Amino acid sequence: MAASVRWSLLRFMRSHHLRLPVNDRNQRYSVWSAHRIQSQLYEFKPFLVRNLSVLTQDTPNPRSLKFLPGKPVLGMGTRDFPTSNSAESFPLARDLFQIEGIKSVFYGPDFITLTKTDDDVEWTDIKRHAIEVITKFFESGEAITTGATHAESSVTEDDDEVVLMIKELLDTRIRPTVQEDGGDVIFKGFEDGTVKLKLVGSCTGCPSSTVTLKNGIQNMLQFYIPEVDMVEQVEDEVDEINMKVFTELDKTLQDS
Repeated sequence: MAASVRWSLLRFMRSHHLRLPVNDRNQRYSVWSAHRIQSQLYEFKPFLVRNLSVLTQDTPNPRSLKFLPGKPVLGMGTRDFPTSNSAESFPLARDLFQIEGIKSVFYGPDFITLTKTDDDVEWTDIKRHAIEVITKFFESGEAITTGATHAESSVTEDDDEVVLMIKELLDTRIRPTVQEDGGDVIFKGFEDGTVKLKLVGSCTGCPSSTVTLKNGIQNMLQFYIPEVDMVEQVEDEVDEINMKVFTELDKTLQDS
């Protein structure tokens, strides 16, 4: 009976784009709602370079900026390049890393998010050089080579009912919203009531990422799935190694 009700809810959500009821329980989403409203107020700023108009859009992370070339980037899914080494085989990402002050590159369906190294680096020069690189690449007609992308959460035969519901909510309600802010949320597992998620793109190092994770994602998952006790941010082992190397290099440069 419980399974039938749960799947009925799932089908209803997918077909009707269900939104949360407006009642007192929505108070726990207030920070999340305010965050989304604020991000929607950011202005698009056009930069005209030759025949391609590239737009930039602010994100909740002051160190990250979205670039919209007006053409599909991946079309579907996302791809994260946390370091220059991870972009060696990818021409556009590799060229963007050549711009001074760039820490990471992130591809979305129709946008590119660049994250700068620190607050002392000004966006003015980064914007100009990034737009030139993006424009040159898209006008060349060269295809974007990405390798594996973060597509919709894959369903496996080992997924139980709870995991399927978590993946469905992430793909239909949460990930599209986070991608609007230049980032993404990747499902990494569910164990003992804890949903493990990896934040990428503009979400990495964002001051409001903890608020998004707890007051937004965790509350929404708990609202629909009682089996969820908490949400935990995790990183891949390779990401942890890359971050350690980057931190040590940054410290060395500052001390020199």
